[in-house]
Amino acid sequence: MSNALQQLMRSRLDQQGWSYGEAARRGGIPRSTVHHLATTERLVRMPQPATLEGLARALDLPLDAIRRAAAEACGIHLYAGEPPAGAAVAPDPEVDVLIASLQKLSVDDRRHVAALVESLLDRGDHQQTDN
Repeated sequence: MSNALQQLMRSRLDQQGWSYGEAARRGGIPRSTVHHLATTERLVRMPQPATLEGLARALDLPLDAIRRAAAEACGIHLYAGEPPAGAAVAPDPEVDVLIASLQKLSVDDRRHVAALVESLLDRGDHQQTDN
């Protein structure tokens, strides 16, 4: 049984008659990466943003479609949402992955992540006031 990313890749490669090597060349990513993503049934972690961007170029598909298929292959559900009212910047895909991943953590682990985030934010505040 194949995952969403495998299905998307196989469909597009078959439709266009492209090999893994051709897709790799088109996307500027290693052939081994294309092969791995196309043949690994359950991805352990979300591919790097640059890999997803290369795969989108390789398959001539929207980045969002690739990102969502990859997330599903990792067992992560990304929420489709519009940017908050008045937001000047489009949502960051890495933020979506982080938020979705947090839901898989235990309550104690989420507390640890929250403490880490607070610590990082406090450190950032102190660095800004020191400058």
